[in-house]
Amino acid sequence: MSYWNPVEVMPLPELKALQLKQLKMLVYKLYTFSPFYRQKMKDAGVTPEDVQELEDVRKLPLMNKKDLRDGYPDKLFLASPREVVRYHASSGTTGKPTIVGYTQNDIEAWSESVARGLVSAGVGTDDVLQVCYTYGLFSGGLGLHYGAEKVGAAVVPASTGNTERQIDLVRDLNVTVITATPSYLLHIGEVAEKMGLDLKKDTKLRLGILGAEPWSERMRDRIYERLGIKAIDIYGTSELSGPLWCECSEQNGIHVWADITLVEILDPITGEPVPPGEKGELVVTMLLKEALPIVRYRTGDITTVHEEVCACGRTHPRIGRIQGRVDDMIIVRGINVFPSQVEHSLMQHPEVGNEFQIVVDRKGALDTILVKVELRPEAFGDRLFELDAIKDRLTHKLRDALNVGVNVEIVEPGSLPRFEGKAKRVVDKRVY
Repeated sequence: MSYWNPVEVMPLPELKALQLKQLKMLVYKLYTFSPFYRQKMKDAGVTPEDVQELEDVRKLPLMNKKDLRDGYPDKLFLASPREVVRYHASSGTTGKPTIVGYTQNDIEAWSESVARGLVSAGVGTDDVLQVCYTYGLFSGGLGLHYGAEKVGAAVVPASTGNTERQIDLVRDLNVTVITATPSYLLHIGEVAEKMGLDLKKDTKLRLGILGAEPWSERMRDRIYERLGIKAIDIYGTSELSGPLWCECSEQNGIHVWADITLVEILDPITGEPVPPGEKGELVVTMLLKEALPIVRYRTGDITTVHEEVCACGRTHPRIGRIQGRVDDMIIVRGINVFPSQVEHSLMQHPEVGNEFQIVVDRKGALDTILVKVELRPEAFGDRLFELDAIKDRLTHKLRDALNVGVNVEIVEPGSLPRFEGKAKRVVDKRVY
């Protein structure tokens, strides 16, 4: 088994002691030098002396995206402008954008985190890695770019768009690893078929590092079955640094580097910790960030955490697959519904294609869910009774999985919108 850094297999008691040391240093620095954090801690009645154990992190106030927006552009920064070497920003499509600054040490820690993850997944110096995430203010492309270069892989900075060109590069440059959203990778497969190419036979692609949107185990299986690519889950957010952690080759959870970060899983309503292994909101403290410190940041992502040692030998905790977002959750007749639940149910049916759309509406006082489903071209025939049978089967499966009434509409292959970045699965037409 290959490790990038010996800290990955540090005995758990030593790892926790290191975390506590770094947490204490972080809290002291923030209380001393950051007006924002000092005021938040005073409002919560907390001083640095109150943090004596890892569990004491719960005494510290939570952060959310509103804090970052209110601090626009750099009111929360701890580093001076001369120490900041790079800026990234969110799109700001749902409000004022968030600006994240980086010192040189921040860039190094970020690259180190991605490098560890890539090595754990099996990426090395013999690989050619094509980055199909956006480059620029969005941090996804550059994060993977720097991490891949750090481990010695050759990098193809393709960014997004121009899918046929992407496929030409994969073939002509003997690309072995591709990074993208899972929905875009499946779209690449569709376009390749139209170009007369079989990614299994005509390219050297073997590994996909996939993230930026929730996806299911069944989609992982489908990617392997149809494209011949082993799909590895990667996680990160713009506020934390972009892509940070990914699965190892065991594919049994995403390794969180505990010497760099401290994670909690909280009930999104009460803010209290949930029992080990139960779903809740991922809350993250970045222990080493210099330019923009992050303490107990509510990511909005729903997952679980597991602290037992992985079969790969790494002792750091693992989070489970992201099962949805608190703000992407659809509440229909009092039932919580996540797009990933719909995807997981649909992908169990071989005749279903790669695209679906959830349309939520209201008729009178009653909320309704319509799931538009593309079938694979070979399954979309002109015999009406076969399509009706498929529709009935999908309707019953979805109702059982979601515990709420669902209608299904079978649509022609290729008729639903495709996206080169994150897939947009939900259309909510309800008026409140």
